[in-house]
Amino acid sequence: MPRKPHIVYILTDDLGYGDLPCNNPDSKIPTPNIDRLCGEGLRFSDMHATSAVCTPSRYSILTGRYCWRTHLKSSVLWPWDGPLIEPDRPTVASYLRDQGYRTSCIGKWHLGLDWTKKDGTSTANDFTPGVMSIPERCAHNERIDFKAPYRGGPIDCGFDYHFGIDVPNFPPFTWFEQDRLLIQPTEQRPGHVAGYTGLQAPGWDLKAVVPKLVDKAKEEIENVADQPLFLYFALTSPHTPIVPNDEFIGKSSAGLYGDFVVEVDWVVGEIMEALQRKGIADDTLLVFTSDNGPECLKGADGGAYERIRNHRHYSMGELRGVKRDNWEGGHRVPFIARWPGVTPSGETCTQYASLGDFMATCAAITGTPLPPGAAEDSVSNLPLLEGKDVAVRDHLVHHSQDGQFAIRQDNWVYIDAPTGQDTDSPEPDWFKAERGYTHHDFPGELYDLSADISESRNLYGERPDLVAAMSAKLRAIHGLSDKERLARLPSGSE
Repeated sequence: MPRKPHIVYILTDDLGYGDLPCNNPDSKIPTPNIDRLCGEGLRFSDMHATSAVCTPSRYSILTGRYCWRTHLKSSVLWPWDGPLIEPDRPTVASYLRDQGYRTSCIGKWHLGLDWTKKDGTSTANDFTPGVMSIPERCAHNERIDFKAPYRGGPIDCGFDYHFGIDVPNFPPFTWFEQDRLLIQPTEQRPGHVAGYTGLQAPGWDLKAVVPKLVDKAKEEIENVADQPLFLYFALTSPHTPIVPNDEFIGKSSAGLYGDFVVEVDWVVGEIMEALQRKGIADDTLLVFTSDNGPECLKGADGGAYERIRNHRHYSMGELRGVKRDNWEGGHRVPFIARWPGVTPSGETCTQYASLGDFMATCAAITGTPLPPGAAEDSVSNLPLLEGKDVAVRDHLVHHSQDGQFAIRQDNWVYIDAPTGQDTDSPEPDWFKAERGYTHHDFPGELYDLSADISESRNLYGERPDLVAAMSAKLRAIHGLSDKERLARLPSGSE
């Protein structure tokens, strides 16, 4: 096995498992570049984000830890929230930098920043969850000194270089480079534009974001010299706002969202060509994945459920659930890895694994142990990358936006709540009827994924032995008492 390959990690935003033809033959979205990557690499059919929403999922990718071990027990970070990655926390970037890598972060951050206010104080302790509405938070930008550097971002988390944005629909709407804003946000963003209001750079154009990020990612590849490169390329698409560029409009049969995914496919092709042109494609581990399941809210070109009704395109494929949910569609994500000479070509890995395994996998690849106490929830996937059909995990914990837990063991998944549905992603009645989903009165859900990938038959009442064993294991892992668990259930659930 070659040592210290270049590592390019493409992380899409809200791309559903079923959006790709390689996972869903009935997909209405053509993705020839991703199809080619799949043919040249290894497709994982049972890969999971550690959360069904983006901030905690990204935390796990970069730290190898479940995000619920931090103060963020549910939901995501909102405008002006402070850094989530602890100052002394080893990350994939800091670890690989210590192994001689140039570490670059291009794209979306959404892991919190510590801003300086105009009075010289920090924003770190300004916000208490649930106290201030999102529009009120966005208005807070009037107090911030945008010329001052911010802390807690990619540069403080082990990256040598950063270029991108924080979140596409959060202020400030401008380019971030290293530890400060590249262009001062001096204009008020129009209220009718998708996303929240706030200050933006003059003439800020949402459609320019993806092409600019691609150019910067290609620059990092083209500038490879004597050091191996770790490029964490966190796309803003196909997350809302849904703004495909003109050349991609009409290229899918799944509406504007589908066209935006076609643009994602173009991005993959651009990166593959850049690696080939530089002559390092054969020496690169190229990963393509998503941070969670597909968006169901109407702002996402109608959302995943309406996309079924309008276009007969299932962004979740045959899975149940969408972004935010503890059902499979909320956290089972597309994942393709290509590493010539290591990953088999055109094959599928059916073992279950986690995006949080990335840090331990990097340690196995470089052959250098992780720092003590680092990445405690991460397990090396190197045997899987090498094409071995072996179990690397004996369990995996899932986490919804609401903060509810589920646990996977072998082909069984136990959801420690009356439903895998999140309060913000209600499953339409017509979809339940179409899939044959029926109501139950059990306090939890248990599914055999080997026989019921769509999670339509709850076996909670039929297998009390498994419920008891998996429930006990889950409690031992997350440490919640029954009283604490019940307090976190949605009102009226139990």
